[in-house]
Amino acid sequence: MHDTTALVRPAANDYTPADNPRFVKLHRRFPTVAYLRRHARRNVPSFAFEYMDGDLFGRHYAAPVGVAPMGGPSIVWPGADQYLAAAAQRARVPYTLGLVGGMTVERAAEIAPDVLWFQLYRCSRNEHAIGFDLVRRAEAAGVHVLVLTADVPVRTTRPREVAAGITSPFRPDLRMFAGILTSPGYLRSLWKHGQPRFGNLKPYTADTANVDEVAALVRREMGGAFTWDEVARYRDRWKAPLVVKGILHPADAERCVSLGVDGIVVSNHGGRQVEAQPAPIDALPAIARAVGGRVTLMLDSGVRSGLDVVRAVALGADAAFAGKAFLWGLGALGAEGPLHVIDLMIDEMKSAFGQIGASRPKQARSAVIRHPGALHF
Repeated sequence: MHDTTALVRPAANDYTPADNPRFVKLHRRFPTVAYLRRHARRNVPSFAFEYMDGDLFGRHYAAPVGVAPMGGPSIVWPGADQYLAAAAQRARVPYTLGLVGGMTVERAAEIAPDVLWFQLYRCSRNEHAIGFDLVRRAEAAGVHVLVLTADVPVRTTRPREVAAGITSPFRPDLRMFAGILTSPGYLRSLWKHGQPRFGNLKPYTADTANVDEVAALVRREMGGAFTWDEVARYRDRWKAPLVVKGILHPADAERCVSLGVDGIVVSNHGGRQVEAQPAPIDALPAIARAVGGRVTLMLDSGVRSGLDVVRAVALGADAAFAGKAFLWGLGALGAEGPLHVIDLMIDEMKSAFGQIGASRPKQARSAVIRHPGALHF
């Protein structure tokens, strides 16, 4: 297993957002992520809003918070993947590139070489030919952590997206064009970056393949949850830290540990698949009791603030990852949004840790915790 003792070591320069004039200026207008969400609703086309709303592994990071993998963030704001990667690199927090994002893993490694993680869905056709080739590419690019996503065995229908016209293959209608034309910032970014594409999967199609043909490849190749035998095969091929994302039961967490997995993300995929699934924060305490200390334990889904990160750490997580919060930041501020969200969370974390007397994040675990919603298995 890989050393995880550096997970919450304070950054060498002890970065404080309040010392940054850019943060101070933005903080007056957007003091929390909720303010970003409200502005994002007004600032992007309606279809884009409906889409967004629905020291780890021996490396030193500035805070126990990271950017969760997201599919298609460029729908929310064209060029989003690049802006997310650049913000994470600048702030020194983990950035997880989603397999179906709009940027290749090779390009992501150029922008965020020190903080890059890569998320992989199950591509099992032809004995995982594409999946294993993506592992090869990730290793060659210098990815630090590989994340196998296990919380989307099937893609469910998302009513808000369907109502907004977000379908696969994507067919923009007049309402969408009107929304884009009345969102000047979005239009400028679309003009600069072009239509969102599945960059990582383009090499597995014909050179002349268009977006619809690549989307057809996605539907054909991706599906089902990783089996335990498949997790073991990826463990054998990937020599750097390996994480399984989408665990909600202590027994599954135990099985991950037995297979030599280095990290677990307690997640229900942001509640985007089946909203009746338990909240990860409720499942976290039992999973922490089962495997805490033997594996790096992380949480995503529902992380909207630095206080949410502190809650996760207090309940046993080593770090927390946010997704929608960064999409709201993009929708409200475009390229500036991701870094402002990181700054907000770090500033809120510093205050919350200070209020409970924790000089280091892991000291939050000694706080008296009241969590009546915690699940008991």
